[in-house]
Amino acid sequence: MTHARPVIRRRLLAMATAAALTAATLGTVTGAAAAATPAGSGPVGALDGSAYSLGDLHALDRMIGGARVVGLGEASHSAHEFFILKQRVFRHLVATRGFTTFALETSWSTGLRLDAYVTRGIGDPEQIMRSEFQGQYVFWSTQEYLDLIHWMRRYNLAHPDRPQLRFVGNDLGFAGRAAFDQVTGYVTRYRPDLADRAETLYKTLRPEENTDAGRWMNHQLYEKSEADRKQDAAAADAVLALLRERGRPHRDDRRSREAYAWALQNATAIAQSFTGYAFEDFAERMRYRDRAMADNTAWWLRRHGGRILLASNNGHVAYTSDNPALFPEPTGAFLRTRLGDDYVNIGLTFDHGTVNALPDFTTTHPKTYTVAPAPEGHNEHTLDKVRLRDFVIDLRTAPTAARTWLDTARPTRSYGLYWSTDDPHTALGRSYDVLVHLHRVEAAHLLR
Repeated sequence: MTHARPVIRRRLLAMATAAALTAATLGTVTGAAAAATPAGSGPVGALDGSAYSLGDLHALDRMIGGARVVGLGEASHSAHEFFILKQRVFRHLVATRGFTTFALETSWSTGLRLDAYVTRGIGDPEQIMRSEFQGQYVFWSTQEYLDLIHWMRRYNLAHPDRPQLRFVGNDLGFAGRAAFDQVTGYVTRYRPDLADRAETLYKTLRPEENTDAGRWMNHQLYEKSEADRKQDAAAADAVLALLRERGRPHRDDRRSREAYAWALQNATAIAQSFTGYAFEDFAERMRYRDRAMADNTAWWLRRHGGRILLASNNGHVAYTSDNPALFPEPTGAFLRTRLGDDYVNIGLTFDHGTVNALPDFTTTHPKTYTVAPAPEGHNEHTLDKVRLRDFVIDLRTAPTAARTWLDTARPTRSYGLYWSTDDPHTALGRSYDVLVHLHRVEAAHLLR
């Protein structure tokens, strides 16, 4: 009985979310309200004519065009409206544009576990989220994402004749057992002559059963010596090299080739994780991380085809960095180089509301913070004057009168893992293809 109230609350929230998505109310604005706001001058007047209400996502369809990977950002890692928008956009793109994969800025191995539930019903997604959405991924442990994962499973069950929806993590933070099991399972079945060597190299790297991902990542980053981190990376690289050089299956059939491709990618993901922790320079570690996220996304696209919605922070999906000293090259820049026009990105901004964030790196307990309306001089201050309350705009085709404003860097809200009032300077037109602006957001509903 002690859990009855949280369960009822989650069910009511899920019902409310579903109703909101079905009614497509997010971002709607009545004609009377739009007409009551006179068109502005300068950049506001120029943007007014190109802005579309989010009540109808077909305008967004045209902006996405034939892109096979769409990076959908967020100005906060924990805002309800951002997460609901990602749900709504993904469901719309599945129905109208043939999208099949939801990729998230989370560990590759976590993605394997959630994908097993989405495609085969294996595991408990809430339990997986509670144990692995920790540390730098703590803000994914929300009712909003749990609702999305349950919807993806229901969709697959209801549409057995259509391509399955898939869930993938493209990041390197936590090297979980699921990835190790893929590699060792392959060598045991197809290359038993390599099994002992692979097991020996992985012996000290493979986490224990039910390892708390947050504690594991903290241990890797702050408690291990530089020498130990480099030794771990060398062991992970040795398994990857073993598979590349000697690990091809003896049989040459479709099943064995597929198993080898998966083993190689999982060994790559494990090596990415330990290599990432071996960097001493923070900026180079972040460059490596963003490149790895792009590599993993591109691998999935090559291997599985279809079309991908990539959910991540604005700073990752962008083309240019708003903090080059610490984050030199975003995932979006790497994806544009690899995919060209097959990659399109969407930045998300908001004017005011509430968000969740960690007070600082010393605590694991999120707090909810109030964000006041954007002051003059911020990008959001001008965006919030556009006649539509919530809107989407194609920055590539914005009127000439708006181009100078869009291409000028100015303070822009960006709330990641930690709370900060230092708003980085962003040139929207140089960072994103498309922009969604929301008037107000509220903090996401964290699983308790």
